[in-house]
Amino acid sequence: MIMLEGVTKQYGTRKSLQDISYTFEKGKVYGILGPNGSGKSTMMKMIAGLVYPTGGKILVEGKPVSRKIAASLAFLSTEGMLYQNFKVEQMIHFFATQYPDFQREKAEELLAFMELDRRQKVSRLSKGQQGRLKLLLVLSRNTDILLLDEPFIGLDPMVRDMIVKGLVSFIDFGRQTVIITTHEINEIEPVLEEALLLDNGRITAFCNVEEVREKDGLSVLEWLKTNVKKEAVL
Repeated sequence: MIMLEGVTKQYGTRKSLQDISYTFEKGKVYGILGPNGSGKSTMMKMIAGLVYPTGGKILVEGKPVSRKIAASLAFLSTEGMLYQNFKVEQMIHFFATQYPDFQREKAEELLAFMELDRRQKVSRLSKGQQGRLKLLLVLSRNTDILLLDEPFIGLDPMVRDMIVKGLVSFIDFGRQTVIITTHEINEIEPVLEEALLLDNGRITAFCNVEEVREKDGLSVLEWLKTNVKKEAVL
């Protein structure tokens, strides 16, 4: 579904990503984990066609990624998604006009589920409400790929729990490929199938979440801590 081959991204003398090769399979939920500055958001933006690699290539369904890829995947970004002067219903209408795959009926279901007021102005929404609105807009699209970049950032535990429930209720598991970057590992673990550790622009470890639980008796957070310690020793 999504293939990265020898992908490098360099800003001046700094390499944000270094020789990344990995394949994200169709219908799985992936978590990209790692410290700040490890390259997680850069990887997401590159898959979304917003940033181009310095070296290597990215293929989605066998085709090189370009800005046109936005038509076939949904990207929840940490910034720039919402217009502060719009009302909630205007944001929904705007996305519906921009993306032919936007499902108005599903948006209405999510509006009720996320407990958002369609008449409320975006600028008057709390950070948690804005996070829920972003997720509504992304999940309302009928795409095979969902990219969620730090969907829990700055949100309190109750809002994070609601967002996880939204993912469980409204993702089409088995069909949609979902990639999530986050620091809130405990919250997102119930939906993860594969986890990757990204550090200093490299994939330093990856695992099947169920195998780690059953064979090693570890949570994803414990697995992460173990591998971070290994990296520190090396």
